[in-house]
Amino acid sequence: MNLKDLSLSDLRERRCQIVGAMPPVEQVMRGTLLPAFKRCGRPNCHCAHGPGHGPKHYLSVSQKGGRPRRDYVRNTDVDRAAQFISNLQMLRAALDQICAINTELLRRHEDIG
Repeated sequence: MNLKDLSLSDLRERRCQIVGAMPPVEQVMRGTLLPAFKRCGRPNCHCAHGPGHGPKHYLSVSQKGGRPRRDYVRNTDVDRAAQFISNLQMLRAALDQICAINTELLRRHEDIG
């Protein structure tokens, strides 16, 4: 969609729609969920010749000037953590769209408030 082709009211309406569809800010999380399979070390265990026990999930979050931090995520929390990570991606995309609309309003010398 080319913002230059939209009317002033369409731009403002689109901005309101985007804001209304944004996920709640308190339900966002940065990071990546990483599955891991572990071997217990017992020679007769099924994990010795298979993929291992798991999956166990870890949240990996990059740290400024250091290695990524990895925190264990309980299986009961994996889906919720994945949703929070997805919410952050949706929030970033929504903010990009809002910024583009506000820039277009500013370019037209319209009130951006």
